[in-house]
Amino acid sequence: MSVSRRTVLATAAGATALCASPAPAAAADTTAGRTPAATLRTLRAAADYAVEKVAAVAPDVTAFPVGTKFEKWVYSQNGDWVGGFWPGTLWMAWLHSKDEAFRTQAMDSARKLAPRQYDTGTHDLGFLFYPSWVTAWRLTGDEAWRTGAVRAADSLIQRYNPRGRFIRAWGALNDPKNAGRVIIDTMMNLDLLAFASRQTGDDRYLDIAVEHAKTTRRVFPRPDGSTPHVYDFDPDSGAPVGPNTVQGYSPTSCWSRGQAWGLYGFTTMYRRTGNRDFLTTARALADYAVGALTPDHVPVWDYRAPQQPHDIKDASAGAITACGLLDLTAATGRPAYREVALRLLTALARTCLTRNSARAQAVVARCTRNRPAEDGIEISLPYADYYLLEGILRVLRPQDVDRAIDLSTV
Repeated sequence: MSVSRRTVLATAAGATALCASPAPAAAADTTAGRTPAATLRTLRAAADYAVEKVAAVAPDVTAFPVGTKFEKWVYSQNGDWVGGFWPGTLWMAWLHSKDEAFRTQAMDSARKLAPRQYDTGTHDLGFLFYPSWVTAWRLTGDEAWRTGAVRAADSLIQRYNPRGRFIRAWGALNDPKNAGRVIIDTMMNLDLLAFASRQTGDDRYLDIAVEHAKTTRRVFPRPDGSTPHVYDFDPDSGAPVGPNTVQGYSPTSCWSRGQAWGLYGFTTMYRRTGNRDFLTTARALADYAVGALTPDHVPVWDYRAPQQPHDIKDASAGAITACGLLDLTAATGRPAYREVALRLLTALARTCLTRNSARAQAVVARCTRNRPAEDGIEISLPYADYYLLEGILRVLRPQDVDRAIDLSTV
């Protein structure tokens, strides 16, 4: 599919304009379900390629991919913070292909995360257990997966600071270092808590998720809708200290993957609670990201870095943003968000896949893990593969994705 610069810019401008005034619900519903045939062909081909690549690599994967070096996966034995994405990718491959080998591999991989149910040293338990164990429970009905995911939620809520009303991002519970550090990424871990409340009837999990989201909403978004990566609090008093960054260019910049986590996370929290303040925030973050996209629709690693728009890319930010925009389309009835999501997915499918390399083990190239640390510059990352497949299947097989990850709204 050929995408001209003029068309891309018109789409981005249209998204901003349409987000400013409501579209009639009936028209939005009709337009949101219409996908150009050429786009569908591009996305089907990309999904087929992804499934073929995963099928070729999966038999030799014995741990959890965390990134690539010289195009080959580097592994973590315990999953680091990304362990849920490999079994999640296998589940997405199974939904697309119905190949039972993927189903078996997904469960075998997810079981290796079992010890992490009790890990109170990280906020990333949603990343670890939602695409793996929650999805496994939804697709198999085996109660062991549900029970383990709830145990992981029990571990996550131990990181809640009631004075500041936030979930601590990093560090052991007894380690004073980073005790008041909050990062935008945590918005994507909150759905594990919403899941636990729905499954147990205990509102405590969701209440903590809501309080964390309210705190994030209060201090992270700037007036233009951009966000920093980090916000620090005094852990003893809960008083705000100010913005900071680790993976962004500066405390005043806008790390593109963090913006994507926030957009998708706030939309999810709106779906779980019906709180329209969360929807308003999701829209503000989305509108900023849409306006910051370069004409090629592959995000730069930081939307406010000095060399943007001519800077290195992070395709993973594009895949996550696309998923969030598709979610936001359903939440708002605004087809412009879907149009931009389709442009993002099409751009990734056309320019960021590893098709030209016989040795590559991942699906998506041109991802950047941590630019300030010079760590993983335009490599492949497991969450890029996962969210690309999730985004494409949201377009091609929305009912199947709903079975896997629950796209419902309260």
